[in-house]
Amino acid sequence: MNSVTQQLKQGVGHAIESLSDGWRELRSRADEALTRFRFSDRHSSDVTAFEPSSMSRWAFMAADVIDNDDRVIVRLEAPGMRRDDFDIEVLGGTLSIRGEKRFDRETRRGGYALVQCAYGTFQRDVALPSAVRVDKARASYRDGVLRIELPKADGARRRQVSVKVH
Repeated sequence: MNSVTQQLKQGVGHAIESLSDGWRELRSRADEALTRFRFSDRHSSDVTAFEPSSMSRWAFMAADVIDNDDRVIVRLEAPGMRRDDFDIEVLGGTLSIRGEKRFDRETRRGGYALVQCAYGTFQRDVALPSAVRVDKARASYRDGVLRIELPKADGARRRQVSVKVH
């Protein structure tokens, strides 16, 4: 019996350790993608069927940051928005994306609704890996993805140096 109890304790210990590792991995990957939304009362007429306190206040806004030879490209997943919903600026080495995701109420009869998406204003900051030229930046929004291209500053561009053998 003592051996069985010991094996059971060891098995439970491994399971807890594995679960803890999984949560740590998930948290480390999601840390920067987790974005807080703040509900805005100015659109409260759109959500008469829902209490703002019952709506999700957090959402994942996954981003890709690609650093190539001459530019930095940032892609941010932001479905359900319009291009006019974004305010983009660069402050120091950080790209700051602010916006508002509005709630579009479906008009149906019935008394049940499940709202898992986050709505309201948000700000997502992305650290830039290189110095960029803000005056030459371009942004586009298509199929729920905001794409921002930032040309690198002259000093930040990669240059290949050839090595001569004597």
